[in-house]
Amino acid sequence: MPQIKITETVLRDAHQSLIATRMRIDDMLPICEKLDKVGFWSLEMWGGATFDACIRFLKEDPWQRLRKLREALPNTKLQMLLRGQNLLGYRHYSDDVVRAFVERAADNGMDIFRIFDAMNDLRNLRVSIEAVKKAGKHAQGAICYTTSPVHTLANFVAQGKEMEAMGCDSIAIKDMAGLLTPQVTAELVQLLVDALDVPVHLHCHATAGLASMCQYKAVENGVSGIDTAISAFSGGTSHPPTESMVAAFKDTEYDSGLDLPLLQEIGFYFYEVRKKYHQFESEHTALDTRVQVNQVPGGMISNLSIQLREQGALPRMNEVLKEIPQVRKELGYPPLVTPTSQIVGTQAVLNVLADERYKTITNEVKLYLQGRYGKAPGEISPQVQLMAIGHERLIKCRPADLLKPEMNKLKKEIGATAHTDEDILTYAMFPDIGRDFLEQRNNNSLIPEALEPADSEASKRKAATEFNITMHGETYHIKITGTGYSKQQQRPYYLSVDGVPEELTLEALDDITLGENGTQTQQATGKRPRASEPGHVTTSMPGSIVEVLVNIGDLVKAGDPVLITEAMKMETEVQAPVSGEIKMIHVSKGESVTPDEALIEIE
Repeated sequence: MPQIKITETVLRDAHQSLIATRMRIDDMLPICEKLDKVGFWSLEMWGGATFDACIRFLKEDPWQRLRKLREALPNTKLQMLLRGQNLLGYRHYSDDVVRAFVERAADNGMDIFRIFDAMNDLRNLRVSIEAVKKAGKHAQGAICYTTSPVHTLANFVAQGKEMEAMGCDSIAIKDMAGLLTPQVTAELVQLLVDALDVPVHLHCHATAGLASMCQYKAVENGVSGIDTAISAFSGGTSHPPTESMVAAFKDTEYDSGLDLPLLQEIGFYFYEVRKKYHQFESEHTALDTRVQVNQVPGGMISNLSIQLREQGALPRMNEVLKEIPQVRKELGYPPLVTPTSQIVGTQAVLNVLADERYKTITNEVKLYLQGRYGKAPGEISPQVQLMAIGHERLIKCRPADLLKPEMNKLKKEIGATAHTDEDILTYAMFPDIGRDFLEQRNNNSLIPEALEPADSEASKRKAATEFNITMHGETYHIKITGTGYSKQQQRPYYLSVDGVPEELTLEALDDITLGENGTQTQQATGKRPRASEPGHVTTSMPGSIVEVLVNIGDLVKAGDPVLITEAMKMETEVQAPVSGEIKMIHVSKGESVTPDEALIEIE
């Protein structure tokens, strides 16, 4: 048996799992010299949510990150996670965009592409695999492991064989939720090793506390490589600790040959780095055996908690966790991995908060039920499908076959704002935040979100979230229902005053920008009326306005779409509650909104 190969995940999946993908390139580069000396089979450092986080929060060019890490790690293969036809976004892209993205990633320094499809619909992997092979790079096909009545070990083995036939250089078992048990791992690995001529790797999250055992059984049964995370970013929803797994195989026939003292030095470095990101720590990223019952990945639980907290409904988490398996069953048992985890999770939240299942259905659920993400693994509920899309024609072919080439169109849309093909692809992945990022970069106005000082008194203080205040003899009951993301020095807060929902924007006084005449240039958002009439259009959860579909004076019928909102990276079509004329519009594109506000008034 050859020595086990180690893929280190601290530069991507480990911090994506534990601190919301917030680690900055400036905290990666200082340790790269030591990382490069270890002798890892690969360093996973790109893909997944890193692209989104770089431009949305960190204000870093993700392509520049790739180039910098390529230069800093000359002796180590770099690895990324690619969502097949979804690439790094949340929709399917045309084949020319997929080929261009892979080509540019390879030219900028990527060596290994781990490619998966959220539905395990292998038709959605073909173009990506072809593009990676054309670039002369390593294509690793990934099987999304999950459990359901329609997912069997024989089915996973058949997928592995098909991916090998498509040209994959290796096959990975991707256990994103930590559902594997040691016994099942041994059986699945043995079946795959016996059936395939290419190496088998194991990617397993430690959410349920079983991953280290699963990896040991996998190695005993012939797996060639495992994914680990340096100890400071290991465990919980991340991966087994690198140092521990290296020590476990030392002086055995599977000995990795890696330098344990050097790994420990690296671990101490990241132990200090993690303190800088304390504001992104979550109680939902620790060990949690509930995943073995509800099958919800830890990162998905973390996202759900944020949405419920903003809604003032965090105590309803258990209701949402109970609802998710039911929604997943009705959607044909998709594996819960990006983007299907967001699709299922957001719909479950809407079902619970509305106290009526499928009263509001996200656009992504509608697209899913049309077949635009691929073929569902199991049978879709006819009732849910009818509620969502009526009798619309279903897509039976590979979804991307219906897409026309997009690169020239994207190039025209972004125009001179994009300086390179990489810029065009950034815009393609995330049109709105991508355009904003490129414009800010061109204007030298990129400002990353602020990091709270570690161990500061401010970070230790706790504030009441529900209280009474008395002003001028009047008492008001205040309840904080949530906060939004900081934007430069501003942060939105959602609250109720004597039961009336309000939104306010706070700005640190010592950071206020003054104009030439001494006036403030930043102003709080305007107040919207409370939704109190049948014709008042509201939203089900805090989010932002993607598009206003109507104008004042338009005539609409009950059920007509009037707004598109975004929450949890999912878009929802907001419909007119009554028929009538649009009298007032209180929102515009990009604004944050909360439930119970009157966004549009219809009479």
